[in-house]
Amino acid sequence: MEKPFGFVVIDKPAGLTSHDCVNRLRKVFGIKKIGHSGTLDPSVTGVLPIAIGNATRLICYLQGSKAYKGTIQLGTTTNTDDLEGEIIKSRAWPLISENDINNLLESFRGEILQTPPIFSSVHIKGERAYKKARKGEKFDLVPKKVNINKLNLISWSQSKGELLIEIDCSTGTYIRSLARDIGKKIGCGGCLKKLRRTKAYNFTEEHSILLPEKSEFYQEPNKPKVLNPNIFFKHLSSIELIHEEEITSWRLGRKISFQNNIKRLKIAKNNKNEDSIAKNKSILVMDKNKKIIGIADLDESFEIKPKVVFNAIG
Repeated sequence: MEKPFGFVVIDKPAGLTSHDCVNRLRKVFGIKKIGHSGTLDPSVTGVLPIAIGNATRLICYLQGSKAYKGTIQLGTTTNTDDLEGEIIKSRAWPLISENDINNLLESFRGEILQTPPIFSSVHIKGERAYKKARKGEKFDLVPKKVNINKLNLISWSQSKGELLIEIDCSTGTYIRSLARDIGKKIGCGGCLKKLRRTKAYNFTEEHSILLPEKSEFYQEPNKPKVLNPNIFFKHLSSIELIHEEEITSWRLGRKISFQNNIKRLKIAKNNKNEDSIAKNKSILVMDKNKKIIGIADLDESFEIKPKVVFNAIG
């Protein structure tokens, strides 16, 4: 029987870790080779792409931004920058209009410097920041550049002090930090009250399914559908190996030259850069049935060098 290969996108429920979801799917599919593409905090819900089988080796080639809908609670400062943590300070929030908030949010749009929460997975001399924070250690985290592509105010409740916002941002952005910094900018402090991820890379809510229950009996028809990975890697240029000798060379890890037939290379196009090879030398390699058989590097002489080879596919 063919091994599952692709992605299952979970609509992660609150209260579970990303690893909990991975463990559930390992039981569902009866295989260990399953992994997620980026952690969501236990309290956060929404889009969690999980790679099944050899597709775990494709995770590092995913590309794109992430999007969220979140509620910021003004007037409350915590040690974790969300309501899960210990409250450090409570203050009244000012009388402020939606127009004033929108003007204030402008300073958070585009490329900004952001300091991660002290309770985060950032490494400090080989140890996670959250582990040091739990031990009560004092330390500083280095601000890093992130991109806030979109930051819109959906609604503002003056009576509750709640901002409902939507964000599209680069990977590595902390929405908890954004909530903290917006509250600080307003002058009353703030933290993240609620968060839902609506997009991760090219995975959206439309792709997502509910996490299977523990009690379900997982015969083949009842297992979640594994999505074809091809549709999530359209940012990569691709090439099809149509000759048997090419497939053999690929399986053996040999370089393959296309110098005399470069038209076989299908260039990925996007709005920002029509020729994405200028930015990304990684090439999606497929067989004549358009199944992914690996990832290669393309050099200047139009030779592809195998980086990831799926011998069991094709």
